[in-house]
Amino acid sequence: MTQRISSSTPNNTPARRLALAAMLALTMGAFAGVHTTTAQAAVIVDVDVAPPAPRVVVAPAPRAGFVWAPGYWNWNGRAHVWHDGYWVRERAGYHWVADAWVPRGPHYHFQRGHWER
Repeated sequence: MTQRISSSTPNNTPARRLALAAMLALTMGAFAGVHTTTAQAAVIVDVDVAPPAPRVVVAPAPRAGFVWAPGYWNWNGRAHVWHDGYWVRERAGYHWVADAWVPRGPHYHFQRGHWER
């Protein structure tokens, strides 16, 4: 007895092929909107608690091609915690503006360290 196998098995129905094609098109469309540039997320930190006075720390000896960014008080969600200073690669024509807490009315806003011309 010969058994005939249909070419329309449950895994290869026209409806399934159409659904797979639609999913592939949606996936490709989603990737088409992805940019390869570097994204920068801005996190805004405003708290009601004033940071403690900065710690007095002696900066290390100068290092060619780098600028010393002094330590600062960071907010961990519950309290200010000290973040030690660190080296930042020098940028010609710019100067480093240190991390700082800026009063804004009854709150304190954290301004991330950055380069300025």
